[in-house]
Amino acid sequence: MKLNIVPASTGLQWVKAGIQTFFRQPLALGGLFFMFMGAVSILAIVPVLGNLLALVLLPAATLGLMAAARQAADGVFPMPRVLGTAFAAGKQRMTSMLKLGVLYAASFVVMLAFTALADGGQFAGVYLGQTELTQDIASSPAFQAALWVALAFYVPLAAAFWHAPALVHWHGISPVKSLFFSTLACWKNKGALLLFGLGWVGMFVLGGILTSVVVSLAGGGALARGLVMPAVMLMASMFFSSLYFTFRDSFLLDQSEDAPKSAA
Repeated sequence: MKLNIVPASTGLQWVKAGIQTFFRQPLALGGLFFMFMGAVSILAIVPVLGNLLALVLLPAATLGLMAAARQAADGVFPMPRVLGTAFAAGKQRMTSMLKLGVLYAASFVVMLAFTALADGGQFAGVYLGQTELTQDIASSPAFQAALWVALAFYVPLAAAFWHAPALVHWHGISPVKSLFFSTLACWKNKGALLLFGLGWVGMFVLGGILTSVVVSLAGGGALARGLVMPAVMLMASMFFSSLYFTFRDSFLLDQSEDAPKSAA
C-alpha cells in the first residue's frame, strides 16, 4: 500500500463523483442510506446502549455504503446485502471491523466525557437521548462551549477513522494501523479534503435554498414541509456515496481482486 497525494482540486472532483454515482443508481443508493438511518433510529430507541451499539457498528455501516458506491460506479445495482459487506469477508476481517467499531465508540465516549467538563453533561445527555434539547439549553454558554470541545475532539477523530474501515476491509490492515494510515492520508491530502468539505457545505446550502423555494411555492403546507427531511436524506446519501472516492484516490493498493480500482 502506498499513500497517494492528490491536488487540492481533487476534493471538488470527489464531490462531483459522489453526485454522479448517486444519480447512476439513485433508488439503490438512496434506499440503502434510508435503511442505514432506519437501523440507527431503531437502535436509538434503547437509551444509552442503543447509541453506543450504533457507534460500534458505524465503521461497518460506512464501509457498506462505500461498497455500494463502488458497485454503482462500476455499473452494478447495489443490493441490500452490500450493507453487510464488512461481515461477509471472513471471521478475521469481521473481528477487525468490530474492534475498529469498539475503538470508535470508546473514543466518542471519551469526547463526551470531556464535553461534560464544560457543561456538566448536558451535551452528552442530549446525544445519548437522556436530555431533551430545548432552546434554553442550546443557547446556554456552557452548552455552546461543550460544542466547541466536541468539535476540537471530533476533527482528529474523524481523520483517524475516515479511511480506516476501507483499509481494514479492502487491504487487511489492523485496526490500530488503519487509524495511523488514515490520519496520515488525511493530513497529506488536507487541501483536497478541505475543498471536499467546503464543496459539500455549499451543496447542502444550495439544497436547502432549493427546498425552501419549493416549500414556499407550494404554500408552505404540511405536505410541502414534508419534503424537507427526504431532501436532507438524499443529500446525505450523495455525501456518503462520495466517501468511496476519497479512499480510492488516497491510496495506491495492490492489484488484488477485492481492491478498489485506482483513479482514472
